[in-house]
Amino acid sequence: MGFRATALAVAATLLGCGGAGAAELSAAEAARAFGAREAVQHASLSPDGQAVAIIQPLAEPQASALFVARLSGQERLKPLLVTKGDPERLSRCDWAANARLICNVFAFQQVGPKRLGYSRLVAVDLPTGEFRILSARTSDRAFTYGQYGGAVVDWLADEGEGAVLMTRNFAEENGTGTLLANKRDGLAVERVDTGTLQRTLVETPRSDAALYISDQHGAVRIYAQRPSAASGYLGAELQYYYRMRPGGPWAKFSDFDETTKKGFRPVAVDRDLNAAYGFEVIDGRQAVVRVAMDGSMKREVVFAHPEVDVDELIRIGRQRRVVGVSFATDRRQAVFFDPTIKSLLASLSRALPGQPVVRVVDASRDETRLLVWAGSDVLPGAYYLYDKTTRQLGHIMDERPQLKAVKLAPMKAVTYTASDGTSVPAYLILPLGSDGKNLPAIVMPHGGPGARDEWGFDWLAQYFAARGYAVLQPNFRGSTGYGEGWYQKNGFQSWRTAIGDVNDAGRWLKTQGIAAPGKLAIVGWSYGGYAALQSQVLDPDLFQAIVAIAPVTDLEMLRDQYRGFTSFRMVETFIGQGAHIREGSPAQNAAKIKAPVLMFHGDQDTNVTVRQAQLMEAKLKDAGKRVDLVVFPGLDHQLDDSAARTRMLERADTFLRTSLGL
Repeated sequence: MGFRATALAVAATLLGCGGAGAAELSAAEAARAFGAREAVQHASLSPDGQAVAIIQPLAEPQASALFVARLSGQERLKPLLVTKGDPERLSRCDWAANARLICNVFAFQQVGPKRLGYSRLVAVDLPTGEFRILSARTSDRAFTYGQYGGAVVDWLADEGEGAVLMTRNFAEENGTGTLLANKRDGLAVERVDTGTLQRTLVETPRSDAALYISDQHGAVRIYAQRPSAASGYLGAELQYYYRMRPGGPWAKFSDFDETTKKGFRPVAVDRDLNAAYGFEVIDGRQAVVRVAMDGSMKREVVFAHPEVDVDELIRIGRQRRVVGVSFATDRRQAVFFDPTIKSLLASLSRALPGQPVVRVVDASRDETRLLVWAGSDVLPGAYYLYDKTTRQLGHIMDERPQLKAVKLAPMKAVTYTASDGTSVPAYLILPLGSDGKNLPAIVMPHGGPGARDEWGFDWLAQYFAARGYAVLQPNFRGSTGYGEGWYQKNGFQSWRTAIGDVNDAGRWLKTQGIAAPGKLAIVGWSYGGYAALQSQVLDPDLFQAIVAIAPVTDLEMLRDQYRGFTSFRMVETFIGQGAHIREGSPAQNAAKIKAPVLMFHGDQDTNVTVRQAQLMEAKLKDAGKRVDLVVFPGLDHQLDDSAARTRMLERADTFLRTSLGL
């Protein structure tokens, strides 16, 4: 099958985003190019396949806008919906009809000592640009805060256009002085006409309901119940119930514990097979399992991998049908149930320069037009439209146009041996043009701790490689993706093993001759920042400089941050109790740290409060250590602002060069 590029009218042209960076970048240019926010934060394809919706960042911190580009013609469109980032932000927009989108808007608000998040669904009409709030209105009589604005669980593709099934959180109201107060409580499902806002109750409120799963043909077939204690704190166990047929009675389906990961967790329903796809740990690793919904509970292992967790269902089309599974070994791989899709994506990859990884992002109603993303370690990513009828592949927009002309350094999968003999997987990026020897080097542990690094473009690692550093990203024990044995308890409770692996990554760089003597640093974000600081507790002489972005520094403070939230008991269990609370907290061991420290933190961070970095700064200063903290006003955990990221990269590079004597 042959493919050729076609000159479609593209969003990059319509939105004025055609620029690219220079092949050779100065220090300031590199910081601006790599620090720029992604030009595409979310993209979706209209049901008729004739238009694409794109969320793009604006110049203001955390601000973004929704643009719609027709895939024919040269009309320059104005943004349809703008969120300024303070307080409201735009996370995604999907098509309810060819002339209407549904967008998720979220915001944070200070309520007493707590910073609470709120979400709302908004319908945006293309012809007029007008928007209306789909989420049900909340009452000031309610006993609980109306934080959750619901989510679409079914796009009702069989019914035509304009209506959806979406969840609604009912809250019991104070009835004093009125007979109209709502007495219902819990999560429900409503059918909502996105044009008229007419609402019809489909599933009555259940006080302990946590989620609903539709068969994507208009029938809710599964719901999950999360019992809560008398204190109001939520438990970790989810109890799933199902219907053998649409509209039938509910029956028990499965149990799943979010702490231990034991049990079957359904995530999708296949109406034609009358079965649910989900995840279950088998022989220590997560697998995809299919369970019959006809009452027999017949169970089939769809796919399991002997070395890694299978962690993703691949779904396509407006009915979100399951077409395959995905997992990451040294690279992300996919197994498709439909060989035609596998063949198509392989052909598209061969048709593009560099043969990148290709993923389907969205599809038209009839699936003749596909919105696809393509990228690799040295290709930051781009969006394309593929037309099955004409067999044409057209470029829509680059994800990072500032790097279009910048040659990036390849990412190589490596392994190194930990001090106890365990082989640890990692990724190594060497500066272009170097022989890989006697370089300033950085160990860059990932965040999480419930996460892992994967092969692909990484703007932070690539920036440092462009500045001449070798960068090693270890998937230390405590990382997800390699089974429960590798995960151990987690990166906090098993910190000695996790941080030991991180430090052994630095030793490997030295023994391989990659890191020049006295030129080894560690850089991390979130848990990675925690690991960067905690690394010196085990070996104060290993690293000559530490950069920690939004780091956890005190485990007791982290636990207290969630006190008063319904998730507190789960967080408390995750962090645990015992000697590791003090021994595993960098702020409680500041006297052991020898290397100079540079920290960055947003003062509106709700994942890890800025107080963590402030405490670390104070403890280090009290111990007579070298430390500097840069606080970004108004920014959260992601530092989602091009100017702030640019400043951070420039400052970190200068700090490392000074500390390492470069």
